[in-house]
Amino acid sequence: MELLLEREYYPLGTDGILSSGGIFLCFTIELPWRKNQRNVSCIPEGRYPLAIRFSKRHRLHLQVMNVPERSLILIHKANNALKELAGCIAPVRESVSPGIGKDSGSAFKALMKQVCGSMENDEEVWLRISRLSDRYVQPKL
Repeated sequence: MELLLEREYYPLGTDGILSSGGIFLCFTIELPWRKNQRNVSCIPEGRYPLAIRFSKRHRLHLQVMNVPERSLILIHKANNALKELAGCIAPVRESVSPGIGKDSGSAFKALMKQVCGSMENDEEVWLRISRLSDRYVQPKL
């Protein structure tokens, strides 16, 4: 399984659209791009394997592996990137403004169900991150 995260970058946060096989899954929020600095920047565009992880704080969640010069990049619940994320990615049902979303809990639950289902079938799960493509941009008239 390959998840595609297509991003738009803003000074106060990074917003994304997460899909799989061309099917929309949810929106995402992240910190702004600040040259991959730990705890204050989203991670670089690229292709990363995902793994299941458990912690007391986030319970069952996903970890983005092999991120250059970074560690413990997680996919977990959050609705405000600047207040709740330290380089991680949060799925949200609704994008409110750059780096801010709504209903992360239900978006996260649906994402985990799909990813865990693939992993239970011994399928590798990858996350490919790129800039939002022009196919989503409304042409100017």
